[in-house]
Amino acid sequence: MDPFLTLLHSVSSSLSDKELSSLKFLCRGQFGKGKLESVRSGGELFTILLEKQLITNDSVAFLKGLLETIKREDLVLQLKQFVEEGEVSAPDDQPDVHEKRLQKVAIEVICENVGRDWKMLMRKLEISEVKMDRIVAANPFNLHEQLTQSLREWQKWKGKDAKVTDLIKALRECNMNLVADKVEQKLLPLNTGTG
Repeated sequence: MDPFLTLLHSVSSSLSDKELSSLKFLCRGQFGKGKLESVRSGGELFTILLEKQLITNDSVAFLKGLLETIKREDLVLQLKQFVEEGEVSAPDDQPDVHEKRLQKVAIEVICENVGRDWKMLMRKLEISEVKMDRIVAANPFNLHEQLTQSLREWQKWKGKDAKVTDLIKALRECNMNLVADKVEQKLLPLNTGTG
């Protein structure tokens, strides 16, 4: 799946009807009124913007401007993270495909099983308090999202040096052995090539 389209889908599903209305109004200078009147969802609006190439995988300034205007700082942050995480970045600083798959599974298990103590885990992984505070501010009532974003931050920071073994080691150092065991169990079929 295209990470950029996944991001647009996520942004689209976060928009209220009022916000969608505002976005359509802000786009009036780009299209005729008729084209915008038929738009019923953020997804439809983004499709038009993609067709006109006002937003592309490596150019999100127009979308960022729209989201800033409707004061959706959380979505602007999501967009910035997408750019910083370098879905647009150099592939040579990324883990190999197998390691990425392992990380994806490990992160899912960690997010499902680590609760309120997630900051302790992130400190073990050397994520700064400032970054964690920023993530909490962007997702104030969503513990799962706070942990997911923090782990993405760790992946981005470590690049190709991000290893699942480091996640497991950090879990054990935080006495989250049950979670570490669950991660290892989930990864076993992937590591033996039967997954």
